[in-house]
Amino acid sequence: MDTLPPDRNAPIFLSTEQLPMHQRHDWLQHIISQEYTHVAIKAGRDKPLFNEMTIYPWQELRLSAIRSNGITIQRQAGECCKVSQDAYFAVILLSGQYLLEQNGREVFLQPGEMTLYDATRPHRIHCPGVFSKLIVSIPRPLLRSHLSGVEHCTARSINPQHGIGAIGTNFIRSAAQYADSLSTPQFNSLAPQALELLAATLASARPEHIHGRNRSTSLYRVRQFIEEHLGDHELDSNRIATANKLSTRYINSLFADEGHSLMRYVWQRRLEKCRQALQHPAQHGQPIANIAWQWGFSDQAHFSRCFKQAFGMSPRTYRNLAHHSSSTT
Repeated sequence: MDTLPPDRNAPIFLSTEQLPMHQRHDWLQHIISQEYTHVAIKAGRDKPLFNEMTIYPWQELRLSAIRSNGITIQRQAGECCKVSQDAYFAVILLSGQYLLEQNGREVFLQPGEMTLYDATRPHRIHCPGVFSKLIVSIPRPLLRSHLSGVEHCTARSINPQHGIGAIGTNFIRSAAQYADSLSTPQFNSLAPQALELLAATLASARPEHIHGRNRSTSLYRVRQFIEEHLGDHELDSNRIATANKLSTRYINSLFADEGHSLMRYVWQRRLEKCRQALQHPAQHGQPIANIAWQWGFSDQAHFSRCFKQAFGMSPRTYRNLAHHSSSTT
């Protein structure tokens, strides 16, 4: 019999099963609004309200496996949204029927197909009967940094039968299938590949006229170069432009489409690499100053200020909390 790794994933499991029927509606509406986005729900007519969700934190992403009886979920315009819920949701239908309406478009998924919606914008989801699905929650800035024109990719169906659609959906389904048997570091190591594959898969649904291939290709190439040189203390806009045979003005225009500047993107990626290192058990004995230096920060005080600005606490506090959390699971 296979032995589970000692530091295996500890997902969040939430279910209506243990609640009396008269409490299920309000409880589930609260949980969805807390864990995903603020919505109103309505149970289907044929079966009693039932829903269970298993949520796996996945570095900057979250992977959810959901089983449910029929339900309608609706988000209205103007409803408040937490900053932490400023995200896109990539959905893969596993079984049943699923209708999504957003941005004047509607898509009716068949099992295996994928779609995307913006959690902060009005939308309606209608599943008339028993269904199961996977959701990958992707923070808006993160997906926008990997996929230009993402707002034009919502409520469109992605075919899982061939090409990048098959690769992307099969990768996410495999990650969900084996999540419980992987250690947390193993599972987290899949997150960057998942993000890249999701971005490429979603790009296949983007209308061709929205962004030309040249701009998308240039942005992808620049991001790859940055990712490979984050630890280089000499990395600046001129070096990035020279290496990619592009002007700094053009590169900044590419990143302006994503809502930030070139060097702010570099800063965000360096901070994220430091955050990942600080929570990794194998790096627990590594001095924080060394981790900061490894990812391009020359000034320890400046790094600490930037980290607290980005994540709401000092690097040392973050490491201690992450270590305590991993030691108690």
